[in-house]
Amino acid sequence: MKKYINKFFVLLIALPLMQSCSTDDKTIDGVLEGVTNGAVLRTISATNTFNFFDPNDTRFIFDISLEEQDAQNGDLIKEIRLYQSFTDNLDDGTDNSKDEVLILTESGSGLAVSDFGLPRLDFSATLADAVANNGLNAGEFNGGDAFTFRFELELTNGNVFSNNNATGTVSGGSFFSSPFIYNVGLKCIPITPFPGEYTLDLVDSYGDGWDGAFITVTIDGISTDYTATGGGTKHVVTVPNGATELIFTYTPGAFEGEHTYTIDYDALDGSDSLEAGKDGPGPAPGEIFLNICL
Repeated sequence: MKKYINKFFVLLIALPLMQSCSTDDKTIDGVLEGVTNGAVLRTISATNTFNFFDPNDTRFIFDISLEEQDAQNGDLIKEIRLYQSFTDNLDDGTDNSKDEVLILTESGSGLAVSDFGLPRLDFSATLADAVANNGLNAGEFNGGDAFTFRFELELTNGNVFSNNNATGTVSGGSFFSSPFIYNVGLKCIPITPFPGEYTLDLVDSYGDGWDGAFITVTIDGISTDYTATGGGTKHVVTVPNGATELIFTYTPGAFEGEHTYTIDYDALDGSDSLEAGKDGPGPAPGEIFLNICL
């Protein structure tokens, strides 16, 4: 059995990145021809952030779509199982980590069908769901902790696949990205603004400014744009006590590979100082969600 499994994954490693659906289909046919024991759970999409400040926030969830592929276009799948564990990363002398527990079992016949005609599994969980799954209580989890979701795929012949028998290339960033395991961190994304000073350190690696890119900071409806000149510029934005809205947004320009930024937070009373956000080179456009775990 191991010989066949290795053969399957070696063949997957040899695949080039696919450029079209028709190319994908032809390549898959060639790879799986004569192979009876291999299978992958390809990641179609995944969102993996929880907000500690709001366990029911549906913007920050674990949301994943997976597509099962095997030698018979999904006919070999028996079931998919999902396990969840919790890691306490707070160094306070008490370890509230939890071993993995089974939270989902889905038979092959119960799966949806993907755009490619293959079995598809869609799953989502809020932080509240994850906390309940591992039996955690308030005070036992905090910002910086993490949940781990591990998928297990069983075929009709009894072969089982998970993260412990997927090669690095298959589990990496190719078309066949199939890690079987996903870590979801707890960030502290403020619901209402934390008053303080926010230092925007904007850097351009080439040294000619941000080429049209800028960060917009909106405080209670008043927006101000900040950009970098030369090799970089620092801006200090003060958010007063009583502010009810604070939004950071990144708008890209040209030569995005040269742009990076860091946002540092300092409390007005000097009691707290930390890095609240960073991105780049090539920062993601749109709203910047801060991470302030005090």
